[in-house]
Amino acid sequence: MSNPRILLIGPPGAGKGTQSKHIVETYGVEHITTGDALRANKDMETEFGKPREFMEKGELVPDPVVNEIVVAALEDADGFVLDGYPRNMSQAEYLDEQTDLDIVVLLDVGRDELVTRLTGRRVDPETGENYHVEYDMPDDEAVRDRLEQRDDDTEDVVTDRLDVYSENTEPLVEFYEDRGLLTRIDGDQTPDEVWHDLRLAIEDAQADA
Repeated sequence: MSNPRILLIGPPGAGKGTQSKHIVETYGVEHITTGDALRANKDMETEFGKPREFMEKGELVPDPVVNEIVVAALEDADGFVLDGYPRNMSQAEYLDEQTDLDIVVLLDVGRDELVTRLTGRRVDPETGENYHVEYDMPDDEAVRDRLEQRDDDTEDVVTDRLDVYSENTEPLVEFYEDRGLLTRIDGDQTPDEVWHDLRLAIEDAQADA
């Protein structure tokens, strides 16, 4: 399994993006997200229309369209880390029919920690750099003073996002546990500690392949 096929799941704020970068750098695989796949293939013809038709109207792209786009991206990849798909059981069942995964990793983070991570995020409107009020504030006082909170990082929005995750995505945990693919990683740890455990899990899966 020199080019592993990895699915990374977990709630918003779990650190999937950070850990995906480590996986890409270490194993040389593609990082595939739903958003990137849709933007790269927005004019791809599917049975249900082009992604562009839904995206330009601000509508949710239907599952069948997302399924075709993501699977097309997977077929072109020599190993991958999949992040942000599948989001529900319908997508998971489709993915299960289309490709074999080597390992599914759940970044398991407590709800209170997720709220702290997400509501504490701040962005510098001039540079686009991201910071955090508890974990990563800039030294420059002028930069600190102009930091802003994104609309989707307020507590009400964060709570709603976590509720949607629980309803739609957590059933995937049981789905992949039943298939013997799921490994749980303690996502409350530091990013370096999470990466240490994640890399060991991937190496174990390689040894068992």
